[in-house]
Amino acid sequence: MAKVTLLAYTPDPEKLVAAAAKLCYSASSPQTLLEGLTPEKTESFLQMLQTIGHESPIEHVSFTFGIEGVSRSLLAQITRHRIASYSVQSQRYVREKDFSYVTPPEIAAIPEAQQLYEKTMRQIGESYDQLAARLKEKHTQTLMAEGLDEKSAAKKAEKMAIEDARFVLPNACDTQLVVTMNARSLLNFFKHRCCNRAQWEIREVAYQMLALVHEVAPSLFENAGAPCVRGDCPEGKMSCGRANEVRAYDAMRKGKTTK
Repeated sequence: MAKVTLLAYTPDPEKLVAAAAKLCYSASSPQTLLEGLTPEKTESFLQMLQTIGHESPIEHVSFTFGIEGVSRSLLAQITRHRIASYSVQSQRYVREKDFSYVTPPEIAAIPEAQQLYEKTMRQIGESYDQLAARLKEKHTQTLMAEGLDEKSAAKKAEKMAIEDARFVLPNACDTQLVVTMNARSLLNFFKHRCCNRAQWEIREVAYQMLALVHEVAPSLFENAGAPCVRGDCPEGKMSCGRANEVRAYDAMRKGKTTK
């Protein structure tokens, strides 16, 4: 199951955003921007930015998340959000021994389907181990013939073996990553991935991320989420048609009460 942790973030993020905005609309110097920024004035600046659609000041704050228990399928989706930094556990350097995997809820809901799914994962794990063993044996022999001692050859051959054996691993194979995004990129991420049409796994990750940043910067992320939370759905004929459900779910995840 996906687990998201907020590892670090820009200190006092809302005040910093307000200070950056203040520079745009006043004669203040950078050295004095933080002076007089009370919580009330900070919130006022943030509301103004949202009202006029001035988003660049919020790029000055960033948030870093640890994400674990997610599939390689999710990894392919989240890295499409390019204004971000990613560090991912490598299958080239980390051997997938008895690898863990993510089971889609729709498969888990059908006993026969889950049995077949688990059987397939076991078979893939066995194939991976067999491939890695055969490749390691071949590479060890080659490296020893080139002059390496047996211990050094085996160590180098292990890395070479798993680099190719990983090709049989499935999208279901779980992974861990560290992600850093600035607040503007996060708002865009939430806009797309909190939508009811987003794939179930990345939607869950998005809402966990949103809950964490909303706790430390509630004004900044007050209107974050699917577009239908704060207005009309932009999906046209592709709309899920369940805006009220999405709004209620969003409010629940943020710990608010719907009106």
